[in-house]
Amino acid sequence: MVRRVVTGVGESGKPVIISDGEPPRSRQYTHTPGFANCLVWTTTAPPVPSADPTASLRSWVPGPGETIALTVTFPPDSVYADPGFDPGAAVAEQLEVVPGFAEMFEPDAPGMHTTPTVDYGVVLDGEIVLDLDGGETTLLRTGDIVVQNSTRHAWRNPGTRPATVFFVLIGAAS
Repeated sequence: MVRRVVTGVGESGKPVIISDGEPPRSRQYTHTPGFANCLVWTTTAPPVPSADPTASLRSWVPGPGETIALTVTFPPDSVYADPGFDPGAAVAEQLEVVPGFAEMFEPDAPGMHTTPTVDYGVVLDGEIVLDLDGGETTLLRTGDIVVQNSTRHAWRNPGTRPATVFFVLIGAAS
């Protein structure tokens, strides 16, 4: 998964590394082989340096001014076409793993969703297609950055290997 290094202030008042390792909310999905996510960090509005807030996160949709940082690994689209793929089990797993966010996905338009956030996405590995509601699409490659401004969209991986994207979601004003 992902190595996360978190700094803080030690008892001496000096900066220290307070944790170094896999974030506590990392998940390899069972019902969608190759799909994974990793909650890197989250903040309140305004952000306040704190102990690890990821364990207590209730909704994966940040409120206005709040942030969530995470990685998502998208399996190739062929996973969803496999006869052994169980969409119902996959949806149930999403609802359990990413509450608040999973409910944003549209049942009649697989993958399509709109979140009340401004998102920064950086493709760390692989290639991924961003589909927009108006029919426009763009292929993003390793190193590409996308700013997603609360628009209806979906992510597709038509390739043969997983694609990993780092996202920072910032809750937008209502």
